[in-house]
Amino acid sequence: MTTTAVPARRLRRPGWRDGRLLIGVILVLTSIALGARIVAAADHTVPVYAASAALVPGDKITADRLTRINVALGAHTDTYLRADQPLPEGGVIVREVRPGELLPAAAVVHADQASRAPIVVPITSDSARVLTTGSVVDVWVNERLGRAGSTDYGSPQRLVTAAPVGKVPDRDESRLTGTGTTGIQIHVPHHDVEKLIAAMDQGAKITLVPAAGSAQRDR
Repeated sequence: MTTTAVPARRLRRPGWRDGRLLIGVILVLTSIALGARIVAAADHTVPVYAASAALVPGDKITADRLTRINVALGAHTDTYLRADQPLPEGGVIVREVRPGELLPAAAVVHADQASRAPIVVPITSDSARVLTTGSVVDVWVNERLGRAGSTDYGSPQRLVTAAPVGKVPDRDESRLTGTGTTGIQIHVPHHDVEKLIAAMDQGAKITLVPAAGSAQRDR
């Protein structure tokens, strides 16, 4: 019985025309390109401004009250005030911006467009305890009944809605005892200024009620 020897096949080095090699090269190149795009997108940040302290309507925009933060916002970049551009000349805040919050471009207008005035109102010490710069309050007024000095007041009426608080006395400065009154600065729309001043001149009782979710000071 004779056997016929089968010649062994030699392994050939794959060439550029080998389909499997071409597919492997394409997959590697695709992975590299995709990874580069992901890294580039993650690193595409822009500098914007954030409030380093509470900002309330009427505040002027100054560099010392802002901090620069690099963020990736995609298509929403222009929603916030860019830190790689000059600050708006004569810029004034028209809405509350809390410390650390990015500064919306819409929250800054020229001084000529600002529509609020700072008014200091007297309120009870107990009411003032929870307020801080940046709080937002509704102003309720109880008109005095009878002559000056009367302790009779009418039913409360809301006079101003969503007025941001500007300045409040420091704890050590005010020494709030719960029995007296203290002055709180609030920013009131110009069309409400006359009514609020008239109420104070007539000896009305004024209460500031914090809005839901508004910034408050720990007691």
